[in-house]
Amino acid sequence: METSLILRMLEQGSLVTVPLLICSIIVVAVTIERFWRYRGLEKATRELTRNVVEALAKRDLSTANALCTATKTPIAGMFREALAWKNIALEDLERILATSRAEATADLRRGLWMLGTIGSLAPFVGLFGTVWGIMKAFQQIATEGSGGFTVVAAGISEALIATAVGLGVAIVSLAFYNYLQVRVGNIGSGYARASERLVQALLYVESSGMPARAEEIGRGHPLPA
Repeated sequence: METSLILRMLEQGSLVTVPLLICSIIVVAVTIERFWRYRGLEKATRELTRNVVEALAKRDLSTANALCTATKTPIAGMFREALAWKNIALEDLERILATSRAEATADLRRGLWMLGTIGSLAPFVGLFGTVWGIMKAFQQIATEGSGGFTVVAAGISEALIATAVGLGVAIVSLAFYNYLQVRVGNIGSGYARASERLVQALLYVESSGMPARAEEIGRGHPLPA
């Protein structure tokens, strides 16, 4: 009984409830896809960074490259690119890593703009439905020549439904948008820390007194014999 009543109420406000229903489907789809995309990234970033740094500390470039190749995460791609560069100063390498981080972070934010846009516009769509319902109510009053409650009830009901649905979609959308933005910030911070540790590991290798050629670690600075 209650379900059929809700469906009838939504049908009354179909002018705005249909677009808002489509928006809610978009919100759910984007949120699920982004949750799946972020799943395990922070843990994988920490583990790969630790393993790569340990391999570089042992001056084992082949193992470091193998670890990056075997891991399908954005930070692995950044590390592979960094380790592939030859004859480059560490300062320039830091700028290359910064560019890679910016690209990876932008990819993490892909689709979030839809959540923010829907969260911002949904209340106004609901407000439009409210105004439309009130206009219908006044039109009925003018047509019937009476201001009785039974005449305006349908229009007022449609107005209230539009407002409620618009606010509901906006609240859910903005809640997920803000949460996912925080997740992106945390993952991006993890990328920054991982990049710093990689540069520090390479600097340690270059400054150590252990014999090695620069080509063995993928850098261009000569190492002490």
